[in-house]
Amino acid sequence: MRLSIVYGFLIVNLFAAVCVIAQSDAGNVPSEWQTTAEKTNYARTSSYDDAVAYSKRLAAASGGLVLYKTYGKSGEGRDMPLLIAAEGKTFTPASARKAGKAVVLIQAGIHAGEIDGKDAGLALMRDIAITKTRRDLLKNTVVLFEVIYNVDGHENSNPYMRINQNGPEEMGFRANGTNLNLNRDYMKADAPETRAWLGLWNEWEPDLFIDCHVTDGADFQYNVTYEYAHFQEAAPSIKAWMDEHFDGKVVPRVEKEGNLLTHYVEFAGREVTGGIATFIATPKFATGYTPLRNRPGLLIETNVYKTYKSRVRGTYDVLRYFVEEAGNSRESLFAANLNADTETVRRGKSFDEKRQFPLSLTTTDRSTPLNFKGVEYRMEDSKISGGRRIIYSDKPMNITIPRFDEGRVTVSVAPPLYYIVPPQYKDVIERLKVHGIKFTTLANPHTLEVESYKLTEPKWATNSFENRITVSAKQAAIKETRTYAAGSVLIPMDQEAANVAVHLLEPNGPDSFLYWGFFNSIFEQKEGGSGYVLEKLAVDMLAKDPKLQEEFDRRLQDPAFARSPQARLRFFYERSPYYLNQKVGIYPVGRILKPVSLK
Repeated sequence: MRLSIVYGFLIVNLFAAVCVIAQSDAGNVPSEWQTTAEKTNYARTSSYDDAVAYSKRLAAASGGLVLYKTYGKSGEGRDMPLLIAAEGKTFTPASARKAGKAVVLIQAGIHAGEIDGKDAGLALMRDIAITKTRRDLLKNTVVLFEVIYNVDGHENSNPYMRINQNGPEEMGFRANGTNLNLNRDYMKADAPETRAWLGLWNEWEPDLFIDCHVTDGADFQYNVTYEYAHFQEAAPSIKAWMDEHFDGKVVPRVEKEGNLLTHYVEFAGREVTGGIATFIATPKFATGYTPLRNRPGLLIETNVYKTYKSRVRGTYDVLRYFVEEAGNSRESLFAANLNADTETVRRGKSFDEKRQFPLSLTTTDRSTPLNFKGVEYRMEDSKISGGRRIIYSDKPMNITIPRFDEGRVTVSVAPPLYYIVPPQYKDVIERLKVHGIKFTTLANPHTLEVESYKLTEPKWATNSFENRITVSAKQAAIKETRTYAAGSVLIPMDQEAANVAVHLLEPNGPDSFLYWGFFNSIFEQKEGGSGYVLEKLAVDMLAKDPKLQEEFDRRLQDPAFARSPQARLRFFYERSPYYLNQKVGIYPVGRILKPVSLK
């Protein structure tokens, strides 16, 4: 979940009664099958132990409709619980595919304080397997439900975790046991939870993904907001399927249950009149990662100020109707996914410099009018902060505002036929395996013509971000003949996971290996020269290269450079073989543009 730009977070919203949310009628639920939320009229949510016990009991009583499994362990050693709901014993990827079922992966509790998805998902699984009011969902689908993803954060629970949130009484923590935000870890995969999730994804290759969250900042009438990739970061077939089937069919059905839905709200300015700008998730986010895997990913963000009851029931309705739509429209879903996979593989079979792959995007300044269901508010000077504060009321306010929802690619690249990574970068190679990226390990050294990059002016962040000091650098393309040692890995781009590889291995990708600090050592100079030696070296270089004198004279026009003996000597050292042979700033990953034979 993103932090809204809107402030006024200390204001408690009184608008909970404006939208009365009616969960789809699930019939009379026996008391022994009510969730903790239902038993307490949504005042509380279950502990990890209670949720696991409920899940196991549900599976045991389901008559073969639900299977309880674990798919990994957290940093603190807790099992990560998974419920699989299926008819006809289709509890494996192979059996699900053979039966023609759509596989839907629902994730709850990646931010463990935003736990609506857990209680909604448990109720849905119960209504599938126990009350049988939703059993029809299994006719055409297999549902995988991550009951609690961030299990360690879930148990770090008390009433003081989320200052904005209107219930439950106690809630878990945003980060995991090592204070990592798992919804920033999908690419670098530092956390054991992330690695377990990637293993689950690679095993099942789901057709559809749903990630359940709660918002943070602004208030409005909607109890549920949502988003999915719909710019150039998603395959056209995936975007078109979501436009038609989620926006076009699921949203109206969910609203008929009494919910109000809109796309995710992030104000373009400080408050509502500035309009709404679409948030474009990069691949470190769950719903930024799944488009790279050529699958639709839905982000659910319920309104933090609404009651826990309205949020859980709104989430339930979205899950119910989207699973139903995925099943009913599974053939078109399969076709959209297959089209995306096929185009990715086809692209990797030939190199075309004009065929650009988007790495970074932003919204343009073009907008369309949006009829927004907000709430009345006022702005006033704050004696506390010294700035302006926003104060929401409990009165609805319908207003037309601009919606900035046009994407523009800001960084792109023409993918090569292969990447090649030297064997000493073991952390990089291990992450490629975790992502399910296919590669060949060289049995012998190979000398190859490659494209790569000369990276200059590296800038490291001044603070840690997700346990790493991130870095950016200017890059210039270079062509070299390099010998790659045995153990190097050759990564072909004619594979379904190619989009992930491009993002990881292109240094100016927003969540690349370079950005996350996997290659920091390439910027470190290990040898130098004494001043008296460099003086002689400079004289010799100038005598041999008149153009170097011209370049030096131009640099002397910079007063700071001219005043610095160290900078002047370094000018010559950096242009000498003594520096160039250290390959400072030379990116070790190669881009190969021609077919390779390893014989």
